[in-house]
Amino acid sequence: MRIGELSERTDTPRRLLRYYEEQGLIISERCTNGYRSYDEPMVDRVLQVRGLLDAGLPTRIIKQILPCLDKPRAIHFPDATPEMISTLELERDRMTTRIGCLTRNRNAVSEYLDAVLTLRDAGER
Repeated sequence: MRIGELSERTDTPRRLLRYYEEQGLIISERCTNGYRSYDEPMVDRVLQVRGLLDAGLPTRIIKQILPCLDKPRAIHFPDATPEMISTLELERDRMTTRIGCLTRNRNAVSEYLDAVLTLRDAGER
């Protein structure tokens, strides 16, 4: 698929996709006309990258852990420094805190929605 389709399918601007490629986060092949061509797995890869960026991970860390996400049983980190391990632990803990906050907010919105719908349904009778 070309960059426009990847952009639409992932809701990611083309410029950002080019940046991901410059950073080595995604890979394209070049057609004879110079256009970028992406394989189907790049849709999931872009969504993974966006999720990790949204979680606060820097691109340099994402680049290092992406191979582990593709094959979680074949983790090989020959250059995992104590600093990187510490960074990953910190990011994991931040994600856990964020998940807790998001879960509480989702539950509050659900309770509010349930109450609103109950009142609406009662008023329609």
